[in-house]
Amino acid sequence: MGTRVLIARRKKRGYNLIESNTYRREGGRTCVRYKCGLTNTILDVLHQRPGWVEVKEDGEWDFNWCDVGWLRENFDHSYMEEHVRICHFRNHYELTRKNLMVKNLKRYRKTLDREAGRLEAAKCDFFPRTFELPSEYHLFVEEFKRSPGSTWIMKPVARSQGKGIFLFRKLKDIIEWKKDGTRSEEQRDEAQVESYVAQRYIENPYLISGRKFDLRVYVLVTSYLPLKAWLYRDGFARFSNTRFSLNSIDDQYVHLTNVAVQKTAPDYDPEKGCKWEMQNLRRYLTAKHGSETVEALFKDIDNIFIRSLQSVQKVIINDKHCFELYGYDILLDQDLKPWLIEVNASPSLTASSQEDYELKYRLLEDTLHVVDMEGRLTGREKRVGGYDLMWNEGPVYRQDASLETLGSTDQIANTHLGCVNDRKKQLRQLLKPFPGQKRA
Repeated sequence: MGTRVLIARRKKRGYNLIESNTYRREGGRTCVRYKCGLTNTILDVLHQRPGWVEVKEDGEWDFNWCDVGWLRENFDHSYMEEHVRICHFRNHYELTRKNLMVKNLKRYRKTLDREAGRLEAAKCDFFPRTFELPSEYHLFVEEFKRSPGSTWIMKPVARSQGKGIFLFRKLKDIIEWKKDGTRSEEQRDEAQVESYVAQRYIENPYLISGRKFDLRVYVLVTSYLPLKAWLYRDGFARFSNTRFSLNSIDDQYVHLTNVAVQKTAPDYDPEKGCKWEMQNLRRYLTAKHGSETVEALFKDIDNIFIRSLQSVQKVIINDKHCFELYGYDILLDQDLKPWLIEVNASPSLTASSQEDYELKYRLLEDTLHVVDMEGRLTGREKRVGGYDLMWNEGPVYRQDASLETLGSTDQIANTHLGCVNDRKKQLRQLLKPFPGQKRA
C-alpha cells in the first residue's frame, strides 16, 4: 500500500501528520497509537503515558513493543512509515544468542589484533573461553585437556532464565553432545540437535556474605549506523540464595543467580527477594575498596558495553524504525575483573517486588522519553532522565564544571552507573510538558 494512500486514509479518520512524527487528532490532542505484546510493567507504562492509545490486534500503530516471536513472523512483511518505532532490531540475536555473541566477539578481537595490535585486542578479553557444541566439540576437548579438573558450565544457546544449564568437570558428563555431533546429516534433520555453549566457569567469583551475584545493567541502542548507545543509571545485583562452594556443582541455588531459579529455593523469601540496587552495591564496593578502584571497575564495565556493541555493529541490520533495550549480565571475580556472561534482547520486565517494579517502571518510562515519539527532544541531549549517552559515533564525555575550573584537560566518560538517579528533577528541566499538561 502506497504512502499517499495510507496518509489519505488517516486524514479521513481525523489524523494529520505533524512535524513531531506523531499524529494529531482534530481538536489539538497529540496521539500515539501503540501495540504491546506483553502484559507486565511495560503495559502499565504505556497505559499511563499521556496521549497514547492502545490499538486492537489489527489496528494501525505508531509504536510497537513486541516480543521477538512477533518480530520474526511479521517484521519482514510490515510496511512502516517514517515515524514508526519498534523495540527490536531485525537480527538482534547476533548479540543476544550466546553462541553468536561469542562468535562476533572473537571475530572482532581478531580484527583489532590485526589492525590495531595486541594491546587494543586485549580490551576484548572480558568473556570466558567458550565453545559451541556439538560443532566445536573437538576444539573444546583440546582445551578441556589442557586444564584437567577445572569446572565448565553448559548452556543452551537460545534459552533463558537458567533453563538447561549445568556445571561439569568430566567429559563423560557431556558425551551425548559428542554423539549428536557425529550424526549423519540425514539423522540431524530427523531430530534437530539443540546447540549449547561450553564455557569456562568463573571459579573465583566476588562474594558478598559468602554468596555469588551478578549484575543486570540496561543499555539502550537507538542506532547502529552510526552507533548511538545510552546507559541507565539504575540496575541491580542478583544474589544466589545459598553460600558459594565448588564442592556442590550440581546445586543450582549456589551457582545460578537467575531470579527464576532462586525463587524456587525452599527458603526463598519473596518479601526480601535476592536483589540489591546498583547504588547500594557501588557504595558497598567503594567503602571496601576505595573510590579509585571502583571507578576503574566501572570503567572496565563501560568497555564491555562499547566493545560488545562494536563487535556486531557491521552485522546488525540497522533500521531507523528500530531500537533495542538490552539487559547485560556481568559477573565480577575476586580480583574485581568484570566478565560478560550474556546479553538479553528481552530482559525480564516482570517485577519480583515493589522496589523492582518501581525500578523497571522508571527504566521503561525513560526509554520512551529517549525514543521520543512526541518530538520533545532536540537530539543533542547527553542525558534523558536516568539515561546517559555513552556513545554517539564516538565516546561521549561529561561536562564537568569543577574540572574546567581547575584547568584540567582530563576527559571523563559520560556514564553514571550506580550513581544518584535524580531523573525527575532532570526531566522537569529538559522536557516540555505534554499537550494539555501543566509543568510540575
